[in-house]
Amino acid sequence: MRPMRLLALSGSLRARSSNGAVLRSALALWDGPTATADIGTLPHFNPDLDGENATPPASVAALRTAVAASDALLLVSPEYAHGVPGVLKNALDWLVSSGECVSKPTAVITASPFPTGGDHANAQLRETLRMMTGEVVTTACREIPAIAPKIDPITERVTDEATLADLGMALTQLATAATATATATALTSEQP
Repeated sequence: MRPMRLLALSGSLRARSSNGAVLRSALALWDGPTATADIGTLPHFNPDLDGENATPPASVAALRTAVAASDALLLVSPEYAHGVPGVLKNALDWLVSSGECVSKPTAVITASPFPTGGDHANAQLRETLRMMTGEVVTTACREIPAIAPKIDPITERVTDEATLADLGMALTQLATAATATATATALTSEQP
């Protein structure tokens, strides 16, 4: 079987974001091709731009193509005001009606400087993904508390061994789910 393709979506647009460091560290642990979607260029969601017979904006079409081509999704996000950052929610809004997330194995990782680990945003993202009928792989989801000392500011990567080990376990769970989904899809398509 071919290597599973992982697409990551970041809830932070900051150049030196701690969640960006978590995302880069997680991608380095994935055994297969990876990509990160550029969601910062998406227009604000507007159903009038996405209705029947409408051609979606190019950045939206690119996001949908990338999600469709992936075997698994990884959402890594901070929490703002006990919620999901607008840029990530906007990206998900563009994916609600188009169907690329249906049955797509997905993990949600939130990291925060606080002891809660971004639990509110994590819960909200999981609920949104479930409503979109994505396959939220609960065993691959994580809330990482007190993230700042776990990151090397020079390399902008997670260096805390326990956190890296936990990220590795999360990605293994996501890869297992992606492989199972790909296998089931292949078997179904072979049926007469």
